[in-house]
Amino acid sequence: MKIPISLNALRSRRIWRLAAALLCSLVVFAGFAGADDDEHDHDKALRAVERGEIQSLDQVLAAVRARMPGDVVGVELEQEHGSWIYEFKIIDPAGQLKEVEVDAKTTAILKVEDDD
Repeated sequence: MKIPISLNALRSRRIWRLAAALLCSLVVFAGFAGADDDEHDHDKALRAVERGEIQSLDQVLAAVRARMPGDVVGVELEQEHGSWIYEFKIIDPAGQLKEVEVDAKTTAILKVEDDD
């Protein structure tokens, strides 16, 4: 049985996904702790990728999407105890908001929890 979806509903979904993608790109590096005033967060992330300390966001995002279905609505990159961690906010197919922590070098999922 097919459920008809209106053109407005499709546009709304596209707008939501576009807004989520824009949000991700705006906040992806907001999680750096102790950033120097002279150095931008994206510069630190770029250098970490160049040194092989982390994988690019595209690579990590592809790995996460393969294992965690849903829409990514937020991303942060943090350094915790010497390791780089991507933190994703994902709305799963059931509509639940999940917080997923991923090792930025190996793409291993470290933790998944409900984000209430």
